[in-house]
Amino acid sequence: MADRVDEKPIDTEDKDERDIVLSARDVTVGFGSKVVLDNLNLNIYRGEILGFVGASGTGKSVLMRTVLRLLPRRSGTIKILGQDFDELDEPQRNALDMRLGVLFQQGALFSSLTVKENIQVPMREYLDLPRSLMDELAHLKIRMVGLAADAADKYPSELSGGMIKRAALARALALDPELVFLDEPTSGLDPIGAAEFDELIANLRDSLGLTVYMVTHDLDSLFSVCDRIAVLGKKRVMVEGTIEDMLAYDDPWVQAYFKGKRARSIVPQDDGARHGSSGK
Repeated sequence: MADRVDEKPIDTEDKDERDIVLSARDVTVGFGSKVVLDNLNLNIYRGEILGFVGASGTGKSVLMRTVLRLLPRRSGTIKILGQDFDELDEPQRNALDMRLGVLFQQGALFSSLTVKENIQVPMREYLDLPRSLMDELAHLKIRMVGLAADAADKYPSELSGGMIKRAALARALALDPELVFLDEPTSGLDPIGAAEFDELIANLRDSLGLTVYMVTHDLDSLFSVCDRIAVLGKKRVMVEGTIEDMLAYDDPWVQAYFKGKRARSIVPQDDGARHGSSGK
C-alpha cells in the first residue's frame, strides 16, 4: 500500500518489520519567504534502494542536502540510524557521519588529487591509519566498483564520465557506510554505462548490506533497481511505494511519468512488472 501525501509514514512493525534507517517527521525547509518542503514525512528501511523522483524544482536535492545537514531546516526532526543529529555532541556526530556515504551528482572529485587520494580523503578526516593501510583500502574500493587497478594513480581529468562516477562511488564507500546517498548517479552516462552502474549499485547493496537513498530521473533505474519510490511534489512526499503503487496512484504528474511513452518502452503497462533485484 502506498503512503499518500496527507499521511505520515507508519513506523510500526505492522508496516514493516525491518529497521527504519532514516525517518523524517514534519520537516519544513525554506529560503526567505519561499517554502520548498512543508511538513514532509518519510521512512527509509534497512536494505532497500529507495528512488526519489519529482518534477524540476520540487526539492529532491534540497531534501537530500537537508538530511545531510548541508542545508538548515525550519522545523521537524530527522533521525538517521535511530539517532537525531540535533541531540548529539561532536564526537557522536562524527561517529554517525562515518556510517554514511555520499555520491554527489557530478562526482565532486578533487581535481588535484588522484583517484586513490580522493578515496583516502574521508579516511584521513575520520581515521588514524598508516599510509600503507590506506593505500591497501583504496585499492580494495577501486576493485569493488569495477575500476582497473591503474585508475588509482589517474587524475579526474584523465577519466571518462563513467569512471568518474565509479571513483566517486568508491570514495562514498571508503568508510564502509551503512547508508549511501546517490544524487543522479547515472546522469550523463550513455544507456549501456547507466545500466552497468545500476547493476553495480544493486550488487553492492546485496553484497554489502547497504541501504541506498537515490535521487534520480532515470526511469530505467527506477524500474530495474529501486525497491520503492518516493515522489516529491506539492512541497512534500506525494506518494511512497512500489512501481505498482506508482502505476495505480491517481495523480496526473505521476501517471504521466510512470505511464508515459518513455515508461511504456521500459515495462508492460498491463502488469507493471519489475525485474530488478530486491532487498526484501
